[in-house]
Amino acid sequence: MNESLQTALRKLRLSGLAQSLEVRLQEAGGHNLNHTEFLELILQDELAVRAERQMNRRIKLAAFREPRTLEDFDFAFNPSVKKKQVFDLATCRFIREARDVLFLGPPGTGKSHIAQALGYHAIKCGMTALYRSIFDVVRDFLHDEAFAGHDKVLAKYLKPDLVIIDDMGMKQLPKRSGEYLFDIIMRRHEIRSTIMTSNRPLEDWGKLIGDVPAATAILDRFLSAADVVTITGKSYRLKNRTPGTDEPPSGKNAKVEKKSK
Repeated sequence: MNESLQTALRKLRLSGLAQSLEVRLQEAGGHNLNHTEFLELILQDELAVRAERQMNRRIKLAAFREPRTLEDFDFAFNPSVKKKQVFDLATCRFIREARDVLFLGPPGTGKSHIAQALGYHAIKCGMTALYRSIFDVVRDFLHDEAFAGHDKVLAKYLKPDLVIIDDMGMKQLPKRSGEYLFDIIMRRHEIRSTIMTSNRPLEDWGKLIGDVPAATAILDRFLSAADVVTITGKSYRLKNRTPGTDEPPSGKNAKVEKKSK
């Protein structure tokens, strides 16, 4: 590829096309492609690169705690997790219909994994997502409120097609948490989709938030258009622990244990 062509492609920001052009030129010569076929190929290369970059940007903006997919979720370990129901959610129809999802269950049963995986699938479907723990939510509002930025941080939670609020019930929340959460739920209600996870029953939310009326209002709005997925069973985090110890096997000990099975 000559230098003037490389310069032109850079100016036009056609980096995907530039990366594959040499290969496509050889392919065109070897297969006697006509001009239209060749043009279609190089444009598809550019579109593929742009789509990958956009997806990577959206994954970064989603701020997942860790990358999760449904393919690496062990459905066999916990029969209470309905695979068909989860994969139906992964079609993202609930997002297109502006419905919400609430995952309820003990710690370690896969709620956060599934929620983040659904966020990843939403991005694959061309949507935007944002992942925050309930503690992140409170910190965001407290920080920006101190700098008169309430509207700015609220906009951050209103814009994505899907917002995931994780870890509800891990511990009691600071004062005014109910106000912040209600603001998000109320403004997204029937407009955008929200996923929440909780390891505490709904009747405990008033105590967790420290505001029973706020908790009642949040649940009234949220549950009116939500699929409630209840998960029971053992913790995935404990399934590989060595009996009689508090820590999972690691390093050489893990290998020895695996061989002995």
